[in-house]
Amino acid sequence: MATRRTTMRSRSGTKLYAVRDESGKFKDIQTYKRAHAADMRHKSKAETEAAQGPIERKVRKAAKDAAKSVRSSVKGAVAAVQRVAKRAVKQVSNPQPAARKTAKKAAKTSAKKSARKPAVKKAAVKKAAVKKGAVKKGAAKAISKPTAKKTAKRAARKPAKKTAKKTAK
Repeated sequence: MATRRTTMRSRSGTKLYAVRDESGKFKDIQTYKRAHAADMRHKSKAETEAAQGPIERKVRKAAKDAAKSVRSSVKGAVAAVQRVAKRAVKQVSNPQPAARKTAKKAAKTSAKKSARKPAVKKAAVKKAAVKKGAVKKGAAKAISKPTAKKTAKRAARKPAKKTAKKTAK
C-alpha cells in the first residue's frame, strides 16, 4: 500500500493500522491482521519481475508494446472523429444562406460539365467520321454523340447479316 500507516491498539487490545490524510486526521482504520494479510497477498512489481523467466519478460514486453500501439492508433482515430464532429457542429450552427449554396453548386456543376463535354464530343465525332468514312470536317462536326453510336452499331450489324445471307444461298 502506498499510504503510510500508523500502528495503534484498540481498547480491547487488538492491533490496528490507522491511515491519516494530509491534515493528520484519521482517514481509515484497519485491523492489523486483515491489512497485513492483504499486504502479504499482494506482490510488488519488483517481486513479480524477479520471479519471471526470460521468455515471460519478452512476452510481457511484447504485450505492453502492442497495447501501447493500439492506444496510440485509437487516439488518432478519436481525434479524427472529433475534428469531423466539430466541423459538422460549425456547419449546423452557422449555416450559409440558401441562395449562396445554390449559386455555388450551380457554378461547380456547370464548370465540371463544360470541362467534360468537349473531350467527349470530340472523341465521338472522330469515331463517327472514321466509321462513316467522312472526309469533310463539317460533316464530321455535324454528327452528334447518339447518332455516332447508332451508326457504329449499324455498321457492325450490316456486314454480319450480308455474310449470313450469302452463305445461306
